[in-house]
Amino acid sequence: MSAAANGLPITNNQITSNAAVLTLKVLHAVIKFPEVVFLGTLTAMLFRPPDLKALPIDRVVFILLLGSMVLRQVTTRDRMRTYPATWPMLALLLLSLRGVLAQSYQAQAWSLFAAKWLVPFALFHAAGTAFRSQRSLRKLETFSIVVLLYLVAVSVLFFFDFKPLIFPKFILDEGIGIHTDRARGPFLQAVANGVSITVLGLLALHSFERGRLRRVFATALFVCTPLALLATRTRAVWFAAAVSVVLLTFFGSSRSLRRAGMAFSVLTGIGLCLMVMYRADSDAFSERLQDRSPVDFRLDMYQAGWQMFTEKPLKGWGSEGRIQPEIARRISNFHPEYFLFHNTYLELAVERGIVGLFFYAWLMVCLFRLARSPALEYEGERDFLGRGFRKIWPLLLIVYFLNASAVVMNYQFVNGFLFTLAGILSAQNYRALRNLQQHAA
Repeated sequence: MSAAANGLPITNNQITSNAAVLTLKVLHAVIKFPEVVFLGTLTAMLFRPPDLKALPIDRVVFILLLGSMVLRQVTTRDRMRTYPATWPMLALLLLSLRGVLAQSYQAQAWSLFAAKWLVPFALFHAAGTAFRSQRSLRKLETFSIVVLLYLVAVSVLFFFDFKPLIFPKFILDEGIGIHTDRARGPFLQAVANGVSITVLGLLALHSFERGRLRRVFATALFVCTPLALLATRTRAVWFAAAVSVVLLTFFGSSRSLRRAGMAFSVLTGIGLCLMVMYRADSDAFSERLQDRSPVDFRLDMYQAGWQMFTEKPLKGWGSEGRIQPEIARRISNFHPEYFLFHNTYLELAVERGIVGLFFYAWLMVCLFRLARSPALEYEGERDFLGRGFRKIWPLLLIVYFLNASAVVMNYQFVNGFLFTLAGILSAQNYRALRNLQQHAA
């Protein structure tokens, strides 16, 4: 029996011993179940928008994830793998780091650097180790469906003004974030919410095609997802989602996918009719479609950005400390606190020039090439992220890159989740190539 059970005082040695045992158990769990730590990191990123003044739990669990992956590699004697997409990602990360170091005193610069480059790079390389077994992949699938259900529910509740049911409450706080009049979800940004719903919705179609999504959940998602996307009131999200649905309807790899695309089209039409009937919001949607002020501002930003790119086309302007004053000098009709290019490619061209655009184009090619790989010979048709998923992977990328043409993709959860999927596919390719080489030998 323990000293506490016998009524005896606990010594410092016993406290140290108990703490050591507990630490070892935690480390063992972290090493044995890396996917749990990984999903915990994504969850923290989902509920920790950059404008929220609270404990940066996303950074804490991100560092914990990195530490756990290093510890796992040391104990299992496994080394970090590199993939074709590693090199353009590393080049973009180093280019961005150079710009951040030029203004290292600004916390916002480091936050954007982490969201756009560091987090995707780290999760991309950690995902292949964390999600190797079908058991761990099923956990990721469940996580994706749960997050989609949550985001759709919050957006629909916001649309019908059932705000007391929305959780967490900071979503309704008009003092933080932007797009307070739209369904912005826990991201506090409507585009991030819309892109996440679209990407996760395509993943849910993959689960539905494999019979993994229960009928009641599938029905709820098919009915509510189009309405949730419309509730974001974001034209870039609508356009990207429409393109993905059209491609799915006409070029889906299976009859069930093509039927699902047709069903989404019909339900979107029904959603539009509901908006017209729901008079409280019909005017707001009409005003949003006819609103010219964001378009005028973006046109001014595009013109100023293009002029700056043509002046320094090779290496760009570098840090934000040099770019922001230059934009303010060129634009006189608008005076925001911080100028955004609202275009990932234009921002990259201005900051890093042709060099940055080259590496980003290289990265895009690497990601699209994941749709066809030798892994198809070894993956099951019914596995999550298996052979069937490769057929819809380009649709996810189209949604992502189309929205990148209308906004700057500095959304931590969106970037982290997409590159998690890319990392898993890349690791599958690596293992498939190794199997091919072994069989050839």
